[in-house]
Amino acid sequence: MSVHIERSVAAAAAIRHHYDAGNDFYRLWLDESLSYSCALRENPDDTMELAQDRKLRYHLDAIDAEHAAAVLDIGCGWGAILERAAGAGVARSVGLTLSPQQAEFVRSRACPGVEVRTENWLHYEPDTRFDGIISIGAFEHFATPDDSPAEKIGVYRDFFTRCRDWLEPDGALSLQTIAYANMSRDQASAFMQQEIFPDADLPTLAEITAAAEGLFEVRSISNGRLDYAWTCEQWARRLRANRAEAVELVGADVVARYERYLKLSALGFRMGKIGLLRLVLVPYRTGFFTPRRGRPA
Repeated sequence: MSVHIERSVAAAAAIRHHYDAGNDFYRLWLDESLSYSCALRENPDDTMELAQDRKLRYHLDAIDAEHAAAVLDIGCGWGAILERAAGAGVARSVGLTLSPQQAEFVRSRACPGVEVRTENWLHYEPDTRFDGIISIGAFEHFATPDDSPAEKIGVYRDFFTRCRDWLEPDGALSLQTIAYANMSRDQASAFMQQEIFPDADLPTLAEITAAAEGLFEVRSISNGRLDYAWTCEQWARRLRANRAEAVELVGADVVARYERYLKLSALGFRMGKIGLLRLVLVPYRTGFFTPRRGRPA
């Protein structure tokens, strides 16, 4: 079995382990868009719905979706980005997910121009280039705890190489990922690695930039770790408020596992053990500079 196939099988199994709790369970504590990633909070009185909508708009603005004809979402979840891209006039929006339940949900929305594929990015072969690529919360699942630092960088570089090849020359990649910060892999919680996200390993900022070197220019980078601490705390509060219904759906053990996971995650972000990186990257070009669509040079 090839390394790519082995990684794909392991990743799919890990995603099913986490998301097979079911759409109805996640509806109890996520916002209406079912955004299962860090929100973008700006004001103390922000609601989860407002902060998640701001996050989605941030990524769409980062790839200039207003002028895009085709957009790819790697790790599309329940399709919030795809749906908003379609609503913004993007003619073709493609989402990749490893969760059959998520794919079925996206298809049920029947948004114009939206296509969802239950496929790993390692196997995806698009028939056209994209004006923008967005990936939110998928990068954390690309490497495994058994990979050496060099092997991790190799996997990430494969991802960046493919994204560069899939993008139009003036396209952009908007990437959001949890990353190790003031903590090493060896200090990571065994509970998180074994019970929540098996066969997944977080990147470091150094590994990301090393993998992108010569392929992408980093146009912007920010750390939203406090946003994610707040997001996890809000999710935990919503889960507690709906605990009885959650137990009926998935059982007390699963609910307890998620409560512990959200508490530990919030604590890790508050302490700076882990961070939340938002990066906007554009492919390095050869020759003269070409201005972005609709923007002056």
